[in-house]
Amino acid sequence: MSSVMTAVSKMWLRARRSARGLLEDRSAIAATEFAVIVPIMLVLFFGTLEFSSGVAVDRKVTLMARTLSDLTSQSPPAGVADADLSNYFAASNGVMTPYPTAPVNAIISELYVDPNSLQARVQWSKAYQGGTARAVSSTVTIPTALAVAGTYLIFSEVSYLYVPTIGYVMAKSGIILSDVAYTRPRQATCVYYPPAGGLPACPTL
Repeated sequence: MSSVMTAVSKMWLRARRSARGLLEDRSAIAATEFAVIVPIMLVLFFGTLEFSSGVAVDRKVTLMARTLSDLTSQSPPAGVADADLSNYFAASNGVMTPYPTAPVNAIISELYVDPNSLQARVQWSKAYQGGTARAVSSTVTIPTALAVAGTYLIFSEVSYLYVPTIGYVMAKSGIILSDVAYTRPRQATCVYYPPAGGLPACPTL
């Protein structure tokens, strides 16, 4: 009986020593932790980088839309020509610095709010950098607060294809960021644009 107990004690002692040795052997734990943590840290790092850049570009898209609308609304009573609108587009493009402007599509239009239906109709529209101008007399949905009968609005639309530099976390093909802005004409009842590009000066539809 004693021999059996002795054998069991020796086995238990060896098991305890083996367990203690296993716990004390940390030679490969750091490498294992490194292999597990690094991919997670990379995802967090690049994800934060891409998200921050995307937010910055989205903010600039909003500023560009406001700038384009604001510049056009300050046009003199004599109206605007194609060269003036091109200058407004170029100036608003500067807002996108230091990001490239090639993915920008911008449209500037003037809207007239019909006194009866309170629908906003396009008086004239001009596109820039691949955008498609709105059709004259087509309707545009505007905020209810801006639907004042017989008034005009300068309406700018800007969209930007944001393509992440790394594309590790966000969509590699890119994300469309867009915004719009509305501004009342400042110098006259409406911003006149030659009939070749729109309707006569300050008409009502």
